[in-house]
Amino acid sequence: MNFIKKLSLIALSAIAFSSCDKTSKDGNTTEPAEGVVTDSTQKKETAANTKLETASFTIEGMTCPMGCAATIEQKLSKLDGVEKAKVDFDSKTATISFDPAKQSTESFVKTVEKIADGAYKVSDVKAGSKV
Repeated sequence: MNFIKKLSLIALSAIAFSSCDKTSKDGNTTEPAEGVVTDSTQKKETAANTKLETASFTIEGMTCPMGCAATIEQKLSKLDGVEKAKVDFDSKTATISFDPAKQSTESFVKTVEKIADGAYKVSDVKAGSKV
């Protein structure tokens, strides 16, 4: 009986640690390798006279706020023309303020669904409100 408890504990630990792994199914990481410097301070240019639009959509497949939601938010934020991206794990939604001359809702859907070999699915895309 004690052996079964230990075996169960090890199995649960393995599942917990691997559920939010930043490695896709083919072994490629979704984050930069250690030692690779990325410029997170790079400003995206948005024309001063351009009206920003807001898009929102539902994301299915997220299993944790720190690994999944944060990774998706980071990828969306780095797209050219995106002023702000927010992914809410609890409500499974993403909200993005963007320059429609540089991005579209289709590009956001492709970006999200490409992360982790298609582990995330986008639905209920709503766009068009001017900011």
